[in-house]
Amino acid sequence: MTHMNTNQDISQGKSIGELGREALWFLTHTFLALAFLGLVMGVMTMNRPDPESANPKILATILAFFVPMVGGFFIARVRRNEVASYVWISGLVFFSIVCVWVLDLPTGPGLCEDCGAVEKLWRTFFSINHGSGLMAGDGLFFGTWIPFSMIGYAVGARFGLAD
Repeated sequence: MTHMNTNQDISQGKSIGELGREALWFLTHTFLALAFLGLVMGVMTMNRPDPESANPKILATILAFFVPMVGGFFIARVRRNEVASYVWISGLVFFSIVCVWVLDLPTGPGLCEDCGAVEKLWRTFFSINHGSGLMAGDGLFFGTWIPFSMIGYAVGARFGLAD
């Protein structure tokens, strides 16, 4: 019976080439998650939803998570590449960068003139009906759907790798 040390650094004992391949797979899986989101956006766009309606935004938010999750599941089943389950890190980093960007945006007369930091982020990324008016109204796409796609992909990959 062998015992695996779960506290061991995963990069320990790997060559530069192996680490480079893992980094390339990480980028590949990140782009695949974005491709699944692109598929969702393409289908949603073809249906020409009303931009003022909440239902298409809610549906797109749900699909931005579940479509990449299903895609990540099947890709992980076929490729058996554990790196796919770490794509959530890309989503977290992307979300953090977009948060800093939004917090740095100037507010003026408009929807979020007197917003504090938390309200500014909440209304930009998560409010369906009362947006902040920042990012030209694209906060859901950049701050929610893109990170959701990466997190969903990673969750699906984790399920796909489970034995």
